[in-house]
Amino acid sequence: MTMDSKLVILFFAVAIAIASSAMASDPSPLQDFCVADHASKVLVNGLVCKNPKYVTEKDFFFSGLDKANNSKSRVGSIVTPVNVVQIPGLNTLGISLVRIDFQPGGLNPPHTHPRATELLTVLEGTLGVGFVTSNSENRFISKVLKKGDVFTFPIGLIHFQINLGKDPVVAIAALSSQNPGVITIADALFGSKPPIDVNVLTKAFSLDKDVVEYLQDEFSD
Repeated sequence: MTMDSKLVILFFAVAIAIASSAMASDPSPLQDFCVADHASKVLVNGLVCKNPKYVTEKDFFFSGLDKANNSKSRVGSIVTPVNVVQIPGLNTLGISLVRIDFQPGGLNPPHTHPRATELLTVLEGTLGVGFVTSNSENRFISKVLKKGDVFTFPIGLIHFQINLGKDPVVAIAALSSQNPGVITIADALFGSKPPIDVNVLTKAFSLDKDVVEYLQDEFSD
């Protein structure tokens, strides 16, 4: 077994232990499983259960997390999710995963997960990470991570990751929700539809009106 394989196994063991012992943000299951029925039109807080008689191993399986996705985006990173959309069997189990690929200098920009704590481990490369505490302290807590290092981002707090090296970085993160959600700060504020009133953003960020309009144009695509 290679060192990379051992790191992945260790990460998953820690993630599963945390998920099973800690209070997740999702409701606890009341049966063995509640495989999501994505075809259902019924709206509930979560997803409707599929009839267990029709559940198969495919409902608990995902393949391809070993493959890097194209990270040549505007910010130089790409996130591959493995949540209840990809694995219906995660419904009500309060856990999901993502793989994050970074180009040299690539950034996973400041964002928040409104429904989940994140536990991230670096599989390859060097990653700068950080989060900011809530008002009014707004304390910035950061760390440089190397291969095999693990870092936690508390639920709801704004955080980011950036590749500090000259080579690509691969990271995997566990999240304490089947559907953690993500709010990328710049996209939400400057790319909202319809746009937020320019005067609001001008006053909030102490920016000139033309700068705000430029940013709204940049993030509107």
